[in-house]
Amino acid sequence: MVTEQHIASAFDRDLEAIQALIMKMGGLVEANIGDAAKSLEERDNELADKVRAADKVIDRIEEQVNEEAARVIALRAPQARDLRTVLTVMKIASSLERCGDYAKNLAKRTGVLVQMQPVGGASKSIRRMAREVEQMLKMALDAYIHRDVAMAEEVRLRDREVDQMYNALFREFLTYMMEDPRNITACMHLHFIAKNIERMGDHATTIAEQVIYLVTGEMPEEARTKADVTSTEAIEVED
Repeated sequence: MVTEQHIASAFDRDLEAIQALIMKMGGLVEANIGDAAKSLEERDNELADKVRAADKVIDRIEEQVNEEAARVIALRAPQARDLRTVLTVMKIASSLERCGDYAKNLAKRTGVLVQMQPVGGASKSIRRMAREVEQMLKMALDAYIHRDVAMAEEVRLRDREVDQMYNALFREFLTYMMEDPRNITACMHLHFIAKNIERMGDHATTIAEQVIYLVTGEMPEEARTKADVTSTEAIEVED
């Protein structure tokens, strides 16, 4: 009995350390999303460079999370719900890393766009969309810490709003391109940025769904309804 309690206590300490890394990683990703969108709106190359540099830190933390999770599985041999918790943490880290990559991609394109004429109010709209995703990500991580299924479900619902914002931007970019062919290059870059942000929303939703699985043992029964209606259009987006 004493040995079992010791093992359980050691597992809890290990898990707390990993969760601390996840929250640190999440905070960095949230900041990078906001800074990337701000750098675009304010045409700030220096801030964009900061975002790109910070992504390397995010990548290192993901590696650390995976290493620590693998060590816990090897040493503690967690069973049932404990194992599910460790696997969930690894999946959350993966989703956060992808969000970091998308923020970095946004910052990369800022360097190109600052050399072009601004296109209407597109940058402000993109920043609003990024802020929505940033809030979704924060809610998803809070839902994980508190094991809050209701909050996780709210994140899933908010993803539809992000899709609708993306649809509106997509149509806006098409209008700008038709009105003036000189806008085409800038609008293509802006479209890639908007699509990257939409995919961040998908990853925030994936984290929320992992929370639901962690708490209930089952993935959500109802498939997430996507409101992105641009998938049949001819513009190809980067992965």
